[in-house]
This record gives sequence, C-alpha cells and structure tokens, in this order.
Amino acid sequence: MAKLTLDGVTKRFDDGGDVIVAVDDVSIEIDDGEFLVLVGPSGCGKSTTLRMIAGLETISDGRIAIDGDVVNDVPAQQREIAMVFQSYALYPHMTVRENMRFGLEESTTLDTDTMNERVEETATMLEIDDLLERKPSELSGGQQQRVALGRAIVRDPAVFLMDEPLSNLDAKLRSGMRMELQRLQHDLGVTTVYVTHDQTEAMTMGDRIAILDDGELQQVATPLECYHRPKNLFVAGFIGEPSMNFFDVSLEDDRLVGSGFEYPLSSPIRSELAGDEKLVLGIRPEDIEVLDARETAHDFPVRVDVVEPMGNENNLLAGFRTDENDSQFNVTTDGMRRIEEGTHYIARFPESAIHVFDRESGVALHSREIDDEATLLESRI
Repeated sequence: MAKLTLDGVTKRFDDGGDVIVAVDDVSIEIDDGEFLVLVGPSGCGKSTTLRMIAGLETISDGRIAIDGDVVNDVPAQQREIAMVFQSYALYPHMTVRENMRFGLEESTTLDTDTMNERVEETATMLEIDDLLERKPSELSGGQQQRVALGRAIVRDPAVFLMDEPLSNLDAKLRSGMRMELQRLQHDLGVTTVYVTHDQTEAMTMGDRIAILDDGELQQVATPLECYHRPKNLFVAGFIGEPSMNFFDVSLEDDRLVGSGFEYPLSSPIRSELAGDEKLVLGIRPEDIEVLDARETAHDFPVRVDVVEPMGNENNLLAGFRTDENDSQFNVTTDGMRRIEEGTHYIARFPESAIHVFDRESGVALHSREIDDEATLLESRI
C-alpha cells in the first residue's frame, strides 16, 4: 500500500514537428488505499496518464512519487506497480497457473512452492481455483478477466493500475464484475487507479473521480460532488445520463431570458452572478417536475415530443410551446406515470435545482442546493 502523487505531470509528443500535448500539467494526490477513477472521453489523456504512472511512458515534465519517492526514472519493473489491461494480455500457451505465476518468476526471487501457494490462495479468492490447469482459450471472458486480476494480485503491489478492464465484457457480467472489483480492492486495501470512459463505472466504483478533457484535469472530487457541484460546463455535461440540460440565457435585471422562456431569480442567486450577462442555465432531467397546471413563475408550458419508456422511469424529449426555435430538453419521470407523445404539460424548473455557468469560460457560478452537505466531501482540486 502506498500514497501516489502526480505533480504537474505533462506528456508531449512530437508529431513531425508539431508538438501535441496529450497530458497537460496534471496534479493529483491519491491517498493510501484509495480507489481513484480517471474518467473522460476517448483521447482525453487518461490512458497516457496511467502509462506514465506505470513507467511505460516517459514524462515530459512534472514528477510522479510513490510514498514520497520520485519514480520518474525508475524502470517499470521496479515501481511495485501491477497493471491490468483492457485486453487481458494472457499468454495463450500457458495454463492459468503459469499465467498468474509468470510475473512472480520475472520480478521476484521466491521459490516455486511459495509462488504456487500465492497463486492458489489468490485463485481461491477469485473463485477460479478449479481453472488453474486450463489454457486461456478454454475460459470465458469473465474468467479470463479474473486471471488477469489474479496475476496482478499475486505480486502484492503497492499500487494497482487498471486500464478499462471491463470493457470487453457483456453488460450483465460487467455489472457483476464492478461490484467484485470494489470488494477485492476494499479487502486488499491497495491504492488503485482505474481508467474508464464509462461514467457509470466512475460514479459507482471510485472513492473519488478525476475528470479529464483534452489532456487537462477538470475536477477531482467524490462522485456525488462532481454530479451535484460540477466546476464547469464540461463536467456538468459529461457526468450524468441523460446529461444535464443547458439553455443559453442572458441576465436582464433579476431574470434569465432564454429562447422561449424567462426565469426569475431570487436575490441570493442573483447576487452570485455579479456582472455576468452571457450565461448558461443548467438543470438535470430528473430535477424537472411534470405537472398538469401552472402554479409558479418557474412553471412553463411544454409539449412532449418523444417518450422513451425504461421500465422504472420514462425519458422524455420536450420543448417549450412558446419557443419558435423549437429547442428541446430531456426530462426523466417515474416509469409508472403514463405520458403520451404529442401531449402538453407544465414543466417546473425548481430554483433549488438549477445551475448557472459563465457562457464564455464555462465556470460554474451557482450550483443546486443539497439537502445533506455532509455527503459531499471537499474537492481536492
């Protein structure tokens, strides 16, 4: 177990004279035993960051430290790090036992009996002890993933690195393996950095999540804080499915004026917006209430264009009835409520649930109210 520190880590690639910055000045402190998820869209730099931690990619600037010891120039095999890859990377000609033992043979001086004992203990923990004499071709995808995990666990590393290890599994097995990975990490207590583009994995697995975009770190915080207190427009739009609704608005006196609607603001929220005039109003689909009659100034006539029944909920695509530009937004309602396409309702945007962002910088100026602030740990960035 160890504390992992990234301090101003940068990676530049020279592409025929053009310098490409893949990772730009990333700083994160990952506590001993913490499960941190690196999440972001494809090409954002998360796998490159993981490879630099592993020692598979050189660092252009900054430093990486394990328990205070800088490892920038330490070879990968000497970093006390074990990595689990997306492709499993099992040797097809070796048995499960040989695959799991291979890393120990290459990186330790343990005798054969001790190595076999470690392999068998780990296989029992992963419930693959009856597969030790099989070859990878005789295993299912989930079993191969367990072997890859076992090969990392037997090394008893200071840090686990996982690069989208569940992406090759079907949806049902992936869901089960998410919980299994969390249980294993909790039982082992090993500092873990997990890379994924799947926000569901990020929200459900990480003690904290680090969100990257175009090589730059956007926010590091608990999943709930990133969801309810996004630092900027990118985080707000990336976290959540369906994603947050955004409306370009202008601030006129004590109102937000958008296409097809005007939204009055209370004095406390108005004071947070200072002199900014070009703004973005944000609200999550599940925070919009669908009513039969208008009661407040935050209620707007809407039409329902599309209904997507999901069983436990309905995802609606709606639009303001007074909007000539026909802008649309998402609404999530209870699945037991019957709503038909083409019908008209009232959509309430509760002021307690809105977010407001600066349109040019994307910075969050106001976030929704939270009933229990204690559930949101302070952000580390």
